[in-house]
Amino acid sequence: MKIAVVCANGKAGKLIVKEAVERGLDVTAIVRGKNESAAPDSIEKDLFDLTKEDLKNFDVVIDAFGAWTEETLSLHSTSLKKLCDLVSNTDTRLLVVGGAGSLYVNPEHTLCVSDGADFPDIFKPLAEAMAKALAELRERHDVKWTYISPAGDFQAEGKRTGKYILGGEELILNSKDESVISYADYAIAMVDEATTGNHIQERISVVSE
Repeated sequence: MKIAVVCANGKAGKLIVKEAVERGLDVTAIVRGKNESAAPDSIEKDLFDLTKEDLKNFDVVIDAFGAWTEETLSLHSTSLKKLCDLVSNTDTRLLVVGGAGSLYVNPEHTLCVSDGADFPDIFKPLAEAMAKALAELRERHDVKWTYISPAGDFQAEGKRTGKYILGGEELILNSKDESVISYADYAIAMVDEATTGNHIQERISVVSE
């Protein structure tokens, strides 16, 4: 299996690469500058400069793109559209590092985490941008995509426990009634999905045990 990780120099990207490499998978890092990840091979190119030729030999492309500032939030949609267009009508699967704000908190799927009164205002623009990108992704019936939302508390420096609970469209809690997961455990879930392909054209979610 050949896997490409886009934005592999980011915090999530590096840990996803590390997890995949340690499992003996064939991993290529796609980065704008010098490859700083554990991937033995790299494509040093901006995401928006990638071509169909660059991605044609991969079984799975993992999108670890992130944008946080107000002026770059729209890139969540444009970058995802770019990658979708590159793998459109192919067997290459596209896995996306998603957000938690769009997870539903009721069975009717009318209310999201970001709608809650206690959801920080500072994160609402990011949640809205990522929710918009997800909504657009759902319309891509020409792409074998999977969107993986982390828990509400997504800890970059959290420990790797090796365990997680898999959920669906709704926010789930662990045995301690917490919605938390480390980047390292999220990486395990991402690589698990990359190797199994169990949730094509679905949004799934993960939380620590």
